[in-house]
Amino acid sequence: MITHYIRYEEIAHNKSKFLIITMISAFKNCRTVMVTGASRGLGLRVVESLVTGSSDPDKIIIATARNPSGAQELQKLAERHPNIHIITLDVVSQESIEKAAQDVDLLVQELGLNCLINNAGINVVANFETVTAEKMLENFHTNSVAPLMITKALLPLLKRAAAKGTGMGIHRAAVINMTSLLGSVELNWGDRAKNFKWYPYRTSKSALNMVTRCMAVDLEADGILCMGLHPGWVRTDMGGPEAPLSPEESISSVLSVIGGLTEKDHGSFLHYTGEPLPW
Repeated sequence: MITHYIRYEEIAHNKSKFLIITMISAFKNCRTVMVTGASRGLGLRVVESLVTGSSDPDKIIIATARNPSGAQELQKLAERHPNIHIITLDVVSQESIEKAAQDVDLLVQELGLNCLINNAGINVVANFETVTAEKMLENFHTNSVAPLMITKALLPLLKRAAAKGTGMGIHRAAVINMTSLLGSVELNWGDRAKNFKWYPYRTSKSALNMVTRCMAVDLEADGILCMGLHPGWVRTDMGGPEAPLSPEESISSVLSVIGGLTEKDHGSFLHYTGEPLPW
């Protein structure tokens, strides 16, 4: 039994290693990346994987945090890697979004922004008995409205990057909205609907999926890819200790999928394995 467990761990490690190698190759032509909600959880792991997996010291990795001074792990990472740039961003403040867009402009300059990963999100847990209008609006503002407003503010930088290439993908310009399988209307039925009865979270992710699809329609003419990606149920502060995926397993797969996106994935809703999910 122990031998089988060790063998499983070895297979999982080798798979993650292969995915990381694939990700490094895919992100080679992506010069500028911005990750929101990078102070902890998946956002922090995305930044860490990008910087440790890249041999290009000129790659600009922008990590946002609502309170950078309190993001100690991110600060330590940036101290070791000078190409990580931490900027302040409170995603529910329009003033903060506009200031952050100005800061990003100064960093990327003529390169523009190749890849925006809208990762910041919260989970306001409330079922039918406990949900309130305030809880719904709180979750909607962070998870649904903020990615739209952030993308709008950064659109000139995305267009600047997109103007330098052809096709679709992170080599040109892409908006990745980190969404959730729990936002799927089709899957929230039968046995699947008996768990995670989180009205604010589920509906905010459903709304984000529609925002993603709407933006995909509007950004297509500029050659900017837009899609939604489910990172899996991950052992983070939000996911909890019962989640089956480690952050490393999730992020290696997520970045591999992002790195391989093309025109065919524009406007899509994908699982971290790369498989399409039902809306």
